[in-house]
Amino acid sequence: MIDEKCSNNWNPTTYMNADIILGAFIPIYVTQDLQDKFEIPFTKKPNLFDIMMGKWKNYQYLLTLYFAIEEINKDAHLLPNVTLGFHLYNAFHSHRRTLEGPLMWLSERREFIPNYKCKTQHKALGIIAGIRPEFSAAIGTLLELYKIPQVTYGIFYSVLSDKDTFPSMYQISPQDKGLTQGMIFLLLHFGWKWVGIIVADDLKGKEFLSDLTAELASEDICVAFTEKIPTYMKVELLFGGGLVNLSQHTKVNVHVFYGDIDDVLFFYILNEIRSNRKKMWIMAKPHFVYLQSVFYKWIGLMSFFEGSFSFSKNRNIPGFKHFIQALTPSQYPGDIYFHKFWLDNFHCSPSPLLCGGQELCPLNISLKNKQEIQVLMITSEPSVSIWNAVYAVAHALHEMLLSKTEIDFHKDINQDRLLPWQLHPFLRKIQFTNAAGDQICFDEKKNPMEKYDIQNFVGYTNHDSFVVKVGEFVSKSPQDKGLFINEVLIKWPSNFNQNPQSVCTQSCGPGFWKLTEEGRPACCFSCVFCPERHISNQTDQQECIPCPIQEYPNPERNNCLPKSMTFLSLEDSLGMALVCAALCFSVSTVVVLGIFLKHQDSPIVKANNQTLSFILLISLLLCFLCTFLFIGQPSTASCILQQITFALVFTLLLSTVLAKTITVVLAFRVVKLGRTMRSLFVSGIYNSVIPICFLMQLILLGVWMGTSPPYIQADAHSEHSYIIILCNKGSVTAFYCVLAYLGILALGSFTVAFLARNLPDTFNESKFLTFSMLVFCSVWVTFLPVYHSTKNKAMVAVEVFSILASSAGLLGCIFIPKCYIILLRPDKNSLKGFKNKTKYRHNRLF
Repeated sequence: MIDEKCSNNWNPTTYMNADIILGAFIPIYVTQDLQDKFEIPFTKKPNLFDIMMGKWKNYQYLLTLYFAIEEINKDAHLLPNVTLGFHLYNAFHSHRRTLEGPLMWLSERREFIPNYKCKTQHKALGIIAGIRPEFSAAIGTLLELYKIPQVTYGIFYSVLSDKDTFPSMYQISPQDKGLTQGMIFLLLHFGWKWVGIIVADDLKGKEFLSDLTAELASEDICVAFTEKIPTYMKVELLFGGGLVNLSQHTKVNVHVFYGDIDDVLFFYILNEIRSNRKKMWIMAKPHFVYLQSVFYKWIGLMSFFEGSFSFSKNRNIPGFKHFIQALTPSQYPGDIYFHKFWLDNFHCSPSPLLCGGQELCPLNISLKNKQEIQVLMITSEPSVSIWNAVYAVAHALHEMLLSKTEIDFHKDINQDRLLPWQLHPFLRKIQFTNAAGDQICFDEKKNPMEKYDIQNFVGYTNHDSFVVKVGEFVSKSPQDKGLFINEVLIKWPSNFNQNPQSVCTQSCGPGFWKLTEEGRPACCFSCVFCPERHISNQTDQQECIPCPIQEYPNPERNNCLPKSMTFLSLEDSLGMALVCAALCFSVSTVVVLGIFLKHQDSPIVKANNQTLSFILLISLLLCFLCTFLFIGQPSTASCILQQITFALVFTLLLSTVLAKTITVVLAFRVVKLGRTMRSLFVSGIYNSVIPICFLMQLILLGVWMGTSPPYIQADAHSEHSYIIILCNKGSVTAFYCVLAYLGILALGSFTVAFLARNLPDTFNESKFLTFSMLVFCSVWVTFLPVYHSTKNKAMVAVEVFSILASSAGLLGCIFIPKCYIILLRPDKNSLKGFKNKTKYRHNRLF
């Protein structure tokens, strides 16, 4: 069987005769497919490829078929008095040879005849086929012409479930809806947001890529690159260069791979990734059992995938392992593939051959003695699907035969009358529990629990390797999913000391927010510090959140701190300075008042109306003292008293100054005017100025307080870390009306004093009044722009400062010169001294 001539003497089919026959298309070994995949002649194919591809790695599928058929035939309850057999063809992966097997099976000839179905009396009632969806789809259209049901054992593909297109096709494999979800959960668990995806360029690979990318996008996981491995490649690709250069994607440390072991191997060789830095691989199909073969260890594939993860289902076929271990060379003498299997692996012949000189196999030879084929002992997912497919057809046959028995109770059952299309109603509604405890049915609406084992591949330099289960993903329903990982058991790739990082941009920590840039993936972003009054207290926050109005952000912008209350208080240096100034001026006013009281009989005190001088001093004292209402924590009462007291005492002050200036003018004019003017002066008509001015201010204040009085205001915006408590003026118009009224009084006093500044009266103080009102007006004219340009506590401080400055100007300009004369120049504080001074000036003139 080693040379080509001997191989050509055998028909590549196998047949188990029985009452009911099933057709089976299984890719038994890879050699025939390999010449098509590389499109090179069979005679020129290197022997290395036979080793490389694992020539008999799919032989387990055929042994599973044998096992299932034998178990069913032994079961006295499933198909009693009926035997089940099969007609087997090797299923080619080649797109050019896909229909070759089905056409030969339909024609029942070595050379198939298109459009002819020969020997219909021995044809199969159903077909078990389709490890690849392309194969199932290709032969599905052909089999549909004869209404032959096809049960596919490959991976579930949603397109094949379309009953309008493939009404005679049934997929035994579960839909594996939870596979992509499990991968998403795993990526999120380890924080992998920047991944590469490599899939086989077939129907299922494209569907997997579409489903996974959609799920990744919904979870903000970005795909750095996608690569599709061609199913059919020319041999020059093996030497001409790779598909994708993994070294260009240095930040991508995690790769998702979906494909068969052949695709893994081709990708490995084509990209020459042996010398590249190791990555973290997540296999969507369980390949680790194949990676432990001798050849894969030799080429370094095992070492390359060290530390990788694989998703697999805990598959089990009860009794199958014992069945394989109990195989003997003489078990299936009529099976050509069984002969070839023993020849290739043990170099002996199970029975004498028509050609070749191989010796017969010893009776005690066993599969468990051959390390290279230990892979057959581990049940694969396609094998489980084949097992379930055979049992599903057997259960459907059981129901169909039972139905026929009930109809034709008194007639013998003629199995030749069973037609393939009669099996469809029973396959559609079949539902049973297999020996492993799994529910089997073809109802896609059912959503059984999906459970995946997450395995970690551990490899060592001494070529010892094993697979460790490190977690599992359970999907009971779309709302009930769970990932369980034991990170202690995980063996990471050797170049990573811990969980590898795979991100395009490092996460934005608290205090920053993610700024995505147009034209770049969502995982590639910039980290921007949160703006003023905003924080972010989580990693990778999409936008900063504002702090509540009563809080402010800390310097790191990751937490909001409560704002403290602040106002112009004694604890502030500014407040303390203003209080000290007010106290000093108040004491100074009291001292001046005491001096005037002590020297009230002196001419300088009596001059210019002594009573008005005392009223003016008292009003100045009240002006200094009213500033204390502006300092300290505001209240509703203090806010109202501030403005009322300020307006009234300054009205009293300015009306007194106005009365004094009028007194000076009337005193000078009284001599020249008539009796009427003299009587008005003597009666003190000028004293009525104060109550009249005071009454008008009271009317303004009454309107203000009655319409929109001042109130407490909490300003949380002006200061970063404080809530400023201050008094809102209420009606700003009323406030400026009060100021305007005071301004009119001040301008009136200044005008009258200025006109009387040169009157030759004894102790004439009109010059002092003029200068003092000039200072007063200057202070309050300056107050207006400064008041508008400041905020919060500074506004209060400006107002207090203006009160103190203007009052101090009046005190200093009017009374300090008189105190100087009283205390230091008493000689001038008498009529005699004044006359001597006048006489001296007269003599100098002449």
